[in-house]
Amino acid sequence: MPVSVPAAVNAAVDATAPMQTSLGSPTGSAIFFFFVIVALTLCVTYWAAKRTRTASEFYAAGRSVSALQNGFALSGDYMSAASFLGIAGLVALKGYDGMIYATGWLVGWPALMFLIAEPLRNLGKFTFSDVVSFRLRQTPVRIASAIGGILTVLFYTIAQMVGSGNLIKLMFGIPYEWAEILVGCVMLLYVLFGGMIATTWVQIIKAVLLLCGVTALTLMVLYKFDFNPGNLYAAVANTYGQGALEPGKLVTNPIDALSLGLALMFGLLGLPHILMRFFTVPDAKAARVSVLYATGFIGYFYCIIPIVGFGAAALVGRNIIEGIDKGGNMAAPLLAEMLGGTPFLGFIAAVAFATILAVVAGLTLAGASAYSHDIYVNVIKGGRATEQEQMKTAKTATVIFGICAVLLGILFKGQNVAFMVGLAFAIACSANFPALLMSILWKKFTTAGAVSSILTGATLAVGLIVVSPTVWVDIFKYPEPIIALKNPAIISMTAAFVVGIVVSLLTKEQRAEDMFEDEKLRAYLGVGAE
Repeated sequence: MPVSVPAAVNAAVDATAPMQTSLGSPTGSAIFFFFVIVALTLCVTYWAAKRTRTASEFYAAGRSVSALQNGFALSGDYMSAASFLGIAGLVALKGYDGMIYATGWLVGWPALMFLIAEPLRNLGKFTFSDVVSFRLRQTPVRIASAIGGILTVLFYTIAQMVGSGNLIKLMFGIPYEWAEILVGCVMLLYVLFGGMIATTWVQIIKAVLLLCGVTALTLMVLYKFDFNPGNLYAAVANTYGQGALEPGKLVTNPIDALSLGLALMFGLLGLPHILMRFFTVPDAKAARVSVLYATGFIGYFYCIIPIVGFGAAALVGRNIIEGIDKGGNMAAPLLAEMLGGTPFLGFIAAVAFATILAVVAGLTLAGASAYSHDIYVNVIKGGRATEQEQMKTAKTATVIFGICAVLLGILFKGQNVAFMVGLAFAIACSANFPALLMSILWKKFTTAGAVSSILTGATLAVGLIVVSPTVWVDIFKYPEPIIALKNPAIISMTAAFVVGIVVSLLTKEQRAEDMFEDEKLRAYLGVGAE
């Protein structure tokens, strides 16, 4: 029965009492939903494997994905473990400030549609470095772009692997390290055999399941509070104080807040696994329309996920959430169990697992393509590799990247996944976005400018992350960080733009300027696009 505000408040107060949860031990429903989803996605992989013969099919699904399909796949790629488990956990534990991530991750999509989508599809082939190097010298730009892309993908993957390890550990009661290995093995099956075709359809299935699951969870929370969000917020404020509904619990420094906002907004425009999705559609119009669809799906998701987080805080309780996982990543599954019982927990946990698998598959494909397409095919082989050589290299790189993902997931055990993805966005907006934007829009951009911009952004972003509280204190266990700034985007992205501009002005490149008009013709009219 729906409860009144006073009753809801009392329920929230009692939420700190011990809660009986099946998390940590196997249940029939969890195992059932887990195997149903894994079996479904492996069937898709088997179907896709028979249609993946060429490099174009492996990297870009043969450019046969429709705008609506790509919209679902884009939203599936973006609504990751950080979006579902991480934001719900941050809102549950930190209150209002957790919604910074939901807002920041959404507002980059209009910029992606109007600035990047069309030129990217028309200028590129398989990776965003095709675009950056279009009128510049190939070898140095591709090497630098691969470095920036791989660093971004690795940091993004850490968050997904941490979320998956916690989830499988709690679903089946197995050690965290074995959970990481299990996820890595299943993900490699998707990518090695199905390529982009399998990854796309797994993303579509996962996006539909996730949207349905979170919608059901949101409706259950609102039902408890008479379908009045105000009642929910009143219960949270009564239990944890008015501060839970006000900013300042997670980000206390204005510079930190600005830096985080820049990373979340512009990092999207530098994420390799998102950018390579634009090469799967037939033309630039389909690329723009797919962003429109994706923005609608993602906007809806980010509007309702904070309700899940506040619902977990009010109904489950912060002490219980932190007791299960100190990063708060299990807030949504715990809420699902409280409201829908063990069967609904099994469904939500299985959907979260599918979410993680699909995103890690896309990230692995992006990381592998950065090496195989940019370094091996275009640098080592000078663009003259056979189809067999390309496929062999891509699959070897996939295995290596999968092993790295498992090891990094084990190293960063216990971190909040939304926060970790925020760091990946900082690298993306520093290493990849400035060079990509300037290569499309600025006539005087040069090879030296591109390389220096990418390397400056990547080096500064990673270096500042290492000496920040996130790694220096939380991972290396030093008592004090070297710098207090938790997210380095405000420094590293600014430096990448400044260095790229200054070096380009000092190193005039006539050929690059002469090709700018050809680039514009292809970027905006599609003349010569693949």
